[in-house]
Amino acid sequence: MSHPTRRLDPTIHQPTRLGILTAAAQVKRIDFVSLRDLLDVTDGNLSRHLTTLESAAYIEIEKTFEGRKPRTWIAATPAGRKALAAEIAALREIVGDADSRSAAPKRSPRTATG
Repeated sequence: MSHPTRRLDPTIHQPTRLGILTAAAQVKRIDFVSLRDLLDVTDGNLSRHLTTLESAAYIEIEKTFEGRKPRTWIAATPAGRKALAAEIAALREIVGDADSRSAAPKRSPRTATG
């Protein structure tokens, strides 16, 4: 079996995209401004990451109007929720491996390298 880092999805693993998908998966949908403020990113930066996630079919973007004011909504798709669950499982395995190694008896530097 391969190391759990091999199962990390590069589309999701980038910190801003992980934040987007995590936030979107916790609610039915989230608006662009709330997401931007939550992640503390610029409009352009958020838009670029949303495009990447939308291209992977991990999110859906809906543009609406409230009166004359445009509003953009972001929702995690079933594929996005599944991909996020797989990413979290791989991260948990990595953390579990690291925790178990830190609890193991320490080896001398010679034993550890050779």
